[in-house]
Amino acid sequence: MDKGRAATAATTALRSVLVWDLPTRLFHWLLVVLVAFSWWSGEQGGSWLKWHFWSGYAILTLLIFRIVWGFFGSGTARFVDFVRGPGAGIAHLRELAGRHQPRDVGHNAIGGWMVVALILVLLAQIGTGLFADDDIMVMGPLGELVSSSTRSQLTSIHKILVNVILLMVALHVVAVLLYWVFRRQNLVWPMVTGRKELPADLAARPPFMASPVLALAIVAAAGLIVWAIVSLG
Repeated sequence: MDKGRAATAATTALRSVLVWDLPTRLFHWLLVVLVAFSWWSGEQGGSWLKWHFWSGYAILTLLIFRIVWGFFGSGTARFVDFVRGPGAGIAHLRELAGRHQPRDVGHNAIGGWMVVALILVLLAQIGTGLFADDDIMVMGPLGELVSSSTRSQLTSIHKILVNVILLMVALHVVAVLLYWVFRRQNLVWPMVTGRKELPADLAARPPFMASPVLALAIVAAAGLIVWAIVSLG
C-alpha cells in the first residue's frame, strides 16, 4: 500500500470517542422535556399555569448554566468551538452536497448557530413570561413591576414566541432526519451515549472534558440567580 492509500485508510477508519459530556447531554434532554411540558401546560391553562411557571424557572436555570458552560465547559460545549462565521456555514453545506462525510467533532457550523438562536429565543420567552398576565388568575412574578399596558405587550410577545420556538424545534427535527436519511449520520444517539464514531485522525485528538463538579457548582449558582430574579417581585 502506497503512502497515499495508507493516509486515506487512516483518515477513514472510525473510532468511538467521547465527544459530549454528561452535563451537556443532561441539559439537552432536560430542555427537551421542559420545553414540551411548558408548551403543554400553557395550552391547558387554569391550575396548570402554576406548573407552567415552575417549568419556566427550571428552563431559565438550564439556560444560565448552558451559557456559562459555553465558556468554561468541555471542548465541544464551548461557543468558541461551534460559533463560526458565514464562510464555515457555506463550507458545511458544500460538504453535505458532496460525497465526503462532514468532519465535525461536535456541532457543525449551522447547528452551532441554531444552538445560539434557540438559547436567545428561549431567554426572550422566559423573560417575557416573568411579566406575563392572563388577566384572569395568574401573573408572572415580576408583573407588578411594570404597568398593565407593558404586561399586555409582553404577554403578546410571549404568545408569539411560542410559535417561533415550535418552528425552530420542527426545523431541528427535520435536520436530524435529513442527516439520518441522506448522510447516514445518527445525531441523536451520540447525544444519548456521549460517544461518536470519528475518523482516526480526529479521534487521536479527543475533546477536553470539564469536571462534572464544576457543572454542579454552575447549576447551583444558576438556581440561586433564578431564585433572586423571581424574588424581585
